[in-house]
Amino acid sequence: MGVGTEVKRFAVLLCAQDSDYVKRKYGGYLGVFVKMLGEEGEEWDVFRVASGEFPDDNEIGLYDGFVITGSCNDAHGNDVWICKLMELLKKLDSTEKKVLGICFGHQIMIVGNISAWHSHLFFTDIHLSPSSAKLFSSLKIPETLPIIECHRDEIKELPPKAEVIAWSTKTGIEMFKCGDHMMGIQGHPEYNDDILLHLIDRLQQRNDIAESYADELKANMGAVDPDREAWKKLCISFLKGRL
Repeated sequence: MGVGTEVKRFAVLLCAQDSDYVKRKYGGYLGVFVKMLGEEGEEWDVFRVASGEFPDDNEIGLYDGFVITGSCNDAHGNDVWICKLMELLKKLDSTEKKVLGICFGHQIMIVGNISAWHSHLFFTDIHLSPSSAKLFSSLKIPETLPIIECHRDEIKELPPKAEVIAWSTKTGIEMFKCGDHMMGIQGHPEYNDDILLHLIDRLQQRNDIAESYADELKANMGAVDPDREAWKKLCISFLKGRL
């Protein structure tokens, strides 16, 4: 790093509890996201917002961007930390900080226009809208991208200032952006096969999914291969203002 080069700082707003396995294998979900999005010379921090840990107002300006993770909670819940996260989002929006929302993070940015649809874990293809295909054209990524999804809720409607940038046969709003500073992704571009297998086993052990469904998901893993490099390129380019 050259003399005088400003260090880029990013923060993960962790909306779930790290499992022991993910902590041991990856250093928690901070490690998962740093592996996907981090580059040499950057600093990455984590705020465990689901446990009440938030950046102070004077800390917000220190960061170039924020990533909001998935969660087992409902984005339309009234938990204290969820309400506080919504207030933080208003501040990030007003200052046009870069914000990348994943699953729950995608939903919390448009809370109030969400409906439950009782799905769990699946693979799907998302299709970039014509406008976003043009936006991402410099990245040379496919206009159809497979992704892993794990959620019960979906966004049904966007406010006027936001636009749909990807859809699927499962839901009409797989991705959206608001201005040039906020983007949401319903799926999980950060998941790899190992994390997915661990998640399937956890869901089965908690009786959230049937054994037959778990077996079907594992069998389909070889048939569906999310383009992780394309997702990585897309997310990094948005978060770091390279589009």
